[in-house]
Amino acid sequence: MSDQGTVSNAECNFRPDQIDGFDCLVELALNLRWSWNHATDEVWRKLDPRLWELTHNPWAVLQTVSKNQIECVLGELLLRQKINELVEASRQSAVAPAWFQESHAQTALTCAAYFSMEFMLSEALPIYSGGLGNVAGDQLKAASDLGVPVVGVGLLYQQGYFRQVIDKSGEQQALYPYNDPGQLPITPLRHPNGEWLRLEIALPGYSVWLRAWQVQVGRVKLYLLDSNDAANFPAHRGITSELYGGGPELRLKQELLLGIGGWRLLRALGLQPEVCHLNEGHAAFAVLERARNFMEEAEQPFEVALAATRAGNLFTTHTAVTAGFDRFAPALIEQYLGWYADKRLGITLHDLLALGRQNPNDSSETFNMAYLAIRGSGAVNGVSRLHGKVSRHLFRPLFPSWPEDEIPIGYVTNGVHMPTWDSAPADDLWTESCGKDRWLGTTGTLEQDIRRVSDTRLWKFRTAASRSLVEYARGRVSRQLAASGAPPAEVDDAKHLFDPNALTLGFARRFATYKRPNLLLHDPQRLIRLLTNSQRPVQLIIAGKAHPEDRAGQALIHEWISFIRQPEIRPHVVFLSDYDMLLTEHLVQGVDVWINTPRRPWEACGTSGMKVLVNGGINLSELDGWWAEAYTPEVGWALGDGREHGDDPAWDAVEADALYDLLEREVVPEFYARNQSGIPTAWIKRMRESMARLTPRFSADRTVREYTEQHYLPAATAYHLRIANKGAIGRQIVDWQHAVDRKWGGLRFGDLRVETNADHQVFEVEIFLNDLDLNAVRVELYADGVNGGDPVREEMKWARLLPGAPDGWVYHATVPAARPAGDYTVRVTPHYDGVAVPLGDARILWQR
Repeated sequence: MSDQGTVSNAECNFRPDQIDGFDCLVELALNLRWSWNHATDEVWRKLDPRLWELTHNPWAVLQTVSKNQIECVLGELLLRQKINELVEASRQSAVAPAWFQESHAQTALTCAAYFSMEFMLSEALPIYSGGLGNVAGDQLKAASDLGVPVVGVGLLYQQGYFRQVIDKSGEQQALYPYNDPGQLPITPLRHPNGEWLRLEIALPGYSVWLRAWQVQVGRVKLYLLDSNDAANFPAHRGITSELYGGGPELRLKQELLLGIGGWRLLRALGLQPEVCHLNEGHAAFAVLERARNFMEEAEQPFEVALAATRAGNLFTTHTAVTAGFDRFAPALIEQYLGWYADKRLGITLHDLLALGRQNPNDSSETFNMAYLAIRGSGAVNGVSRLHGKVSRHLFRPLFPSWPEDEIPIGYVTNGVHMPTWDSAPADDLWTESCGKDRWLGTTGTLEQDIRRVSDTRLWKFRTAASRSLVEYARGRVSRQLAASGAPPAEVDDAKHLFDPNALTLGFARRFATYKRPNLLLHDPQRLIRLLTNSQRPVQLIIAGKAHPEDRAGQALIHEWISFIRQPEIRPHVVFLSDYDMLLTEHLVQGVDVWINTPRRPWEACGTSGMKVLVNGGINLSELDGWWAEAYTPEVGWALGDGREHGDDPAWDAVEADALYDLLEREVVPEFYARNQSGIPTAWIKRMRESMARLTPRFSADRTVREYTEQHYLPAATAYHLRIANKGAIGRQIVDWQHAVDRKWGGLRFGDLRVETNADHQVFEVEIFLNDLDLNAVRVELYADGVNGGDPVREEMKWARLLPGAPDGWVYHATVPAARPAGDYTVRVTPHYDGVAVPLGDARILWQR
């Protein structure tokens, strides 16, 4: 062996921490603030430029480079000074008062625990699949920026989500590389004595040991659990092996570890969050464990503990179709949770299953995690205005006889963390116009500020972005081809693909049939004419994965690959394989138009199109998800008529034609219509409006501020009230519910009388309460809304006791005489101060 290949004992025993200044590099590398604050990029590039460009993982760079290289970099006086300044700036940012401290310092909220099955924070930590992880990661980062006291809870997957390769026949192949914890920017959580923090979770017949890890995300911490502990049997070590892999049993075990294990981890760390935010229903078992903790502390039964603690739980649903909810067979729930229900919660299996069922007495009904989340939470929200409406329809079976508009599901529209997704030139542009602190809770003047940027400046910015994307696409395609064994000539040709001056369309997302990724292929010849127009050329970049079990989605990818491999198409369309966060960054920073074509209303929100806003890209999208509330003609283009058409091939054909029409008649001509200076003024006007109006509105800092003010702060206050005095209010709520249970079946209406004069109508109704306390119900006069307006809900007041009927009462209300008396009816609902109805009790009795 040559000297160069020889490893000495001294080198084997080398400890990097012996190098002066190495601890500063470690501190910077292990704080994922570098994923959106790029001040440290120069340091990692200096250490190993090639590895940095390939991985964008400072910790991997630091673990890989030689002692000599580390000493060399730290020996550069100016760079060492900069490293020290970066460390100090990072420490200062972690403690400096931010939006939350300045706006909500004296509040009940000290900690909100954010549970999610996946987190997309950086390509260096591949524990995500797509949209759900994107939302979770961006909200953690925004919480750090804003100083909101949030901690994240998730799982560390040994393999994560699959990596994609397109083989020579155009088929998707799934690979599962190992996530080496030593190469990830994470640290083991340890007790003060140095022992690794591990949790023991009892499953049927055995225990699973979970190791705990910490990820530093600015000033926020993310805690991760994994089952790859040496004390576990091999099969159990693999429970956290793969994100969204395996069958129902593995999924159930993962969700048990996330929910129950995650809450136990928080308690082991001494944390007592007021708010538990469930990002989808996967972690809903946390509401059970939270209640169990309170049972022990307050010596209360489960129903009291749940009534007390649910006030602090928030459930965010991201699902737009019922098939998207996790459901488990009753036998599986009995196998894995029967003992827990009996011995830990003190309830029967029937009562546990009832929490996840529409009909508690249907023994064949599966256990729905979303139902558990709803029944265990004090508030529920969708992720866009349209999705809130869709969710009210999906969950209506849990609230029978209630008008759909009153199903207790609101919405907080998602946003993206703009500092993560903007390019360096975009950051410069926005900083020049709006200041460095623009995403820190002070977005008031952004719209006016960005409008002052000149056409020339904006066009120069966009042309540079296009060149950068084309260079990246060429490099990535050539590497793909080389890795697949393509001939050298083909690899070399890829290095000259695309024209930086041509209109570039982008389409990247999960390949699933409802997303209609092949709508552009409806008329291949029409698409070819669009792409190959020599006067106004168009080029298209596509990326996306289909789940390994989704054969239909994989077939859509194969259809695109077959189309692209036609000789006349190769120069105009590329498919970039292995769609990941790093690829997404390049795409959203460089495309001119972002295309999105889901079937309405199946896109709950969609965030990919939001990422182009800050970079000057323009959206052409179906009127679904976020675009349904964002679109106006000045900011982009819309597909569809704003109505639902289901899975209708005929309507797909109509929308495909509309998409071609938009591209041919509006998008392409507007891009190529230039003034004397070569600037497309109409395009720039649309781009400027999109940036100004939409970027602040669909940023994650707005989303997190809304969650904080609309949900976290009220939930923290309500939680403290409910748990005070060992859950006294929780006990009172349960007693009220028991009384309503006993008496509700005997409630009935008597006569209804209406007196009408010129201006008003006076309604009087007799109600027999079956000895139920007057304060235990609310009586309302109700009329449906007119022409899309709000319904009338007028509280009826108790007037007098009905003579000769000890449980009969007369209620009355007065309303304007503008509508016929026949429009109105009377209804009775349960009522208790501080309990949201129908979320807290879904009963309702109608007079007719």
